[in-house]
Amino acid sequence: MKIYLGSDHAGFELKEVIKGFLISKKYDVEDLGALKFEAEDDYPDFIRPVAVAVSKNPDKDRGIIFGASGQGEAMCANRFKGVRATVFYGGAMKIIDLSREHNNANILSLGARFVTEDEAKMAVEFWLRTGFAGGRHKRRIDKIDAVS
Repeated sequence: MKIYLGSDHAGFELKEVIKGFLISKKYDVEDLGALKFEAEDDYPDFIRPVAVAVSKNPDKDRGIIFGASGQGEAMCANRFKGVRATVFYGGAMKIIDLSREHNNANILSLGARFVTEDEAKMAVEFWLRTGFAGGRHKRRIDKIDAVS
């Protein structure tokens, strides 16, 4: 599994923290930008490359994207066939497990203005270790893919 990262200015600092965290855990990580903080950048410029990369191998590779709320970033990513981006900006960690177990989410969108570094690390750990349950959930994902 390769993990692609992407962020605009609002999520840049958290992306850098999570990148270091993932590398320390020996994950194969590729940072697709932003590679430096620029206050006026636009999230689609960095989210699109992550979504394209994940869409090429959606059952194996993953993406983690970062923005102020994570909402716009997930909307951008979800325009690509095979991509299933979920948003997390705090709250119950069970939602992270369900995004993988039931929805086979392959991109995690983190709302950097709403989660602490520790919450983000925990969410990433939960998300990466949780598998897809398959069964009736696979049937539902197939129906989603048939629409796009």
